Amino acid sequence: MTVPRDYREPARSRSDLVIGRDEPVAAARAQLARGGSVLLHGPAGIGKSTVLRALAAEYGEASRTVLRCSATESESHLPFLALADLLGLVLDEVCAGLPAAQRTALESALTGRGESTLQRDGLALRLAVLSALRALAAEGPVLVVADDLQWLDPASAELLGFAARRLGDTPVRMLFAARTEDQEYDRHLRASPPDTLALRLGPLTRTQVAALLDHRGYTGLPRSTVRDVHRTSGGNPLFALELGRTLAENPTPPRPGEPLPVPTSLRALVLDRLQMLSPDARHTLLVASAGARPTLATLRAAGRADAEADTARATELGLLATESEGPAVRFAHPLISAALYAEAPAQERRAAHTALSTAASDPIERARHLALATTGTDPEVAAALAEAAALARDRGAPSMAASLGRLSARHAPAERGPHALLLQAAEDAITAGELDLARDIAREVLSGSTVPAERVRAWIVVVETAGHAMAEVDAVFPQALADAGDDPRLLALIHYQLGWRALLVDGDFDRAREEAAYCAELAARGGDRYTELMALSFQAQTETLMGHPDAPSTIRRALTEPQDPRVSCHHNGAGYARFRWQVMSDQLAEARATVTGLLREVRRRGSVESEVHFLRGLAETELRTGHCARALDLARESLRLARDTGIGEVASAVLASFAEAAGGEVDRALALAREALDHAERDGDQMYVSRALAALGHAQLVAGDAPAAVASLRRVRELEAGLGITDPARGRWHGDLAEALVVVGATEEAQDVIDTARARALRLGRESVLAVLDRAEALVRAARGERDPAAAQLTSAQDRLAKLGYGLEEARAAFALAALRSPRPGPTAYDEAARLFRRCRALPWLRQVAAAATAPPAEPVPARAAALDALDSLASMERQVAALVMEGATNREIAGRLFISVKTVEATLTRVYRKLGIRSRVDIVRLAAGRPGN
Repeated sequence: MTVPRDYREPARSRSDLVIGRDEPVAAARAQLARGGSVLLHGPAGIGKSTVLRALAAEYGEASRTVLRCSATESESHLPFLALADLLGLVLDEVCAGLPAAQRTALESALTGRGESTLQRDGLALRLAVLSALRALAAEGPVLVVADDLQWLDPASAELLGFAARRLGDTPVRMLFAARTEDQEYDRHLRASPPDTLALRLGPLTRTQVAALLDHRGYTGLPRSTVRDVHRTSGGNPLFALELGRTLAENPTPPRPGEPLPVPTSLRALVLDRLQMLSPDARHTLLVASAGARPTLATLRAAGRADAEADTARATELGLLATESEGPAVRFAHPLISAALYAEAPAQERRAAHTALSTAASDPIERARHLALATTGTDPEVAAALAEAAALARDRGAPSMAASLGRLSARHAPAERGPHALLLQAAEDAITAGELDLARDIAREVLSGSTVPAERVRAWIVVVETAGHAMAEVDAVFPQALADAGDDPRLLALIHYQLGWRALLVDGDFDRAREEAAYCAELAARGGDRYTELMALSFQAQTETLMGHPDAPSTIRRALTEPQDPRVSCHHNGAGYARFRWQVMSDQLAEARATVTGLLREVRRRGSVESEVHFLRGLAETELRTGHCARALDLARESLRLARDTGIGEVASAVLASFAEAAGGEVDRALALAREALDHAERDGDQMYVSRALAALGHAQLVAGDAPAAVASLRRVRELEAGLGITDPARGRWHGDLAEALVVVGATEEAQDVIDTARARALRLGRESVLAVLDRAEALVRAARGERDPAAAQLTSAQDRLAKLGYGLEEARAAFALAALRSPRPGPTAYDEAARLFRRCRALPWLRQVAAAATAPPAEPVPARAAALDALDSLASMERQVAALVMEGATNREIAGRLFISVKTVEATLTRVYRKLGIRSRVDIVRLAAGRPGN
């Protein structure tokens, strides 16, 4: 594909914000920071100029001189033009110091006065350019920026390359961008220094395309449409923006199943070669563009007798892929197919679909083509589409089912109930994770239907698409109840959602349990077994979190026959309730088997929302068993899917934070926990505010910031007491809080946390929780000087955790035991802990073990006492900073409260550490906690 150089984005939409280029930008920055040069390359529209501008702006500030040029195809035949752009403004500055022959040759080349040529003045010109760059660099660093290097005139490229190869250590950096196809970029390196780093920019992901569209103001596009933009653009930023602009400006969206409308600006970019095809060959390609996965056999069956010759010619012109994967006819870029379809008149498109409706072998594909070939209502077409939607649903393709359902409703006469077809399409869209589409369909039904059952189903779709932000749809419930009247089936649907609202928005577990039980009663009365089973499953999950004694019996009720297959693998169904009970009851092998089976089934069915949940559940199970790398991979996969669909983002971020703290990067764990906390607080989701704080506190503890961990986990304790959560196996934060409290010297509070949680764990039989609490209590004892009982308790806790299969918790007990056994343990004392953490692939913990094993011996008691006395000898500012550290304030918070800079805080703390003979802010807290009377 070729892009004319005079094609530009509208000036109002240009931006140097770089989206989705973290890795190449980081590599370019590192290269430029070392004084090296960079060549950015990739296909047209991929964003090279955007990255080039951003890097040039960043490194141009540190350069005394910035030389720029941007070549064009129409001017590439003019010799020395690029060189004139680069050196024209500094010609007077550099020419004065050049030898006469070089000065004359350079002036002649750059000004056009005279007839300087490479053949006649080659050596003088080459040396002049080299001397000019050296002269500029003698005054300060030079940055040479050249965009569209492929259009650089040959003379300028030759001169620039000659100089670049001879600059050596001269402080001249070059930043170039060139359009390339595939990986052919070597020829552009001839104008660059020998050590130039070549970076290829590839396509953006769907998430990055969504972020790009949002940044440019195209925020009203549904997720399903963004998905189509990403597919059609192939991840090319320029193509995606043009498609997004057209969609945002076009009030009429494409019909379901049709390609996206392609603006004229992009059609010209990809269809210039179409003129070289015969009319028959162009029509063959149009039929191919209308199909889902057309083959030569399909095209021949659709009446294209010369399909093989037509596609061979299109392949020669680069319109079709040269190496087709399988029998399908594949376009070289998705945009070619979409542009070809958009360019064709409506009558020709319908003719193509008519031909394919008889040629396609798959019933779903036949029905789709039949619909796109038909205008107006047609009962037979509507019925065929409804059957195809049901088949797609059974095949695990809910997104296709939703599209076919919408088409069916479009062709159904008013008396055949199009609203019922639309509601089924909305529910299929929810299954596929296309929440925006589902919400739009529901609103369409509400605006046109007066049937109570249809209206209540539509209200339920609106509620379900709100996710955890249920407070935003409070106004829906009174309207839904009014539409339901006294119909128990309809009332059951509403009270099920009211139960979730009580749990997520109010944090009221008792009310949630009551609503679930009432919903089950109403559904049974109305003969709705599906809703009854869902309500019982919800009641069981709520009782499990509450530590309610009825939870096992409610799970059994939810699993009694007759069952509904839709409930068995639903993320709020009885199968998942059983999984949660198994995890909390230390049945880890059984939990893994349960959730693995559930995940396999929902993937077969195409249920994206349930897949997000079950990926998270499997990651949690792997984390408990100490398979940290596997847990991290699963958690990241769940988070990616959640962000792509907008489903369960907070919960997935929380789990990913725990996984990062166990097997990834602690900084990443902290960032994810804070992100989840912000979202949960914004959504008013009290349950996940608590979960996010627990993840944050855990990450802070792993990071070595015990005061911050205490602050976060104290909030968790207060929140869960208010929510009525009594089962310590729900969040498992109690051991972390007790351990952090020991570090900051609050041993009495730590013991209180342990005693309270232990009483509940004993009542519920939570063996792993009891073992973790014993580990924490051993640390309390050690802090009180009871070293032998503490060691015995740690040994017992480690053995019990090993037998239960909690590999990471076992390793943490071994780590604590190694630190306790001797004040001078030495590296070998940590061998067992290191072995266990290595088995778990718990990288953050391995780093802690390595630091502990190489740490200097603990201070003698007299020296520690002297350090305590030294607290009073600190200067005024030092005492203020130390006091705020004892309160748990971060460096940024201290700077704000004392009206000083963060660097001043850091320098002050360094002096405090030196005067007190300690190494970290945690040691300040320990010293303060060790004062008599504290």
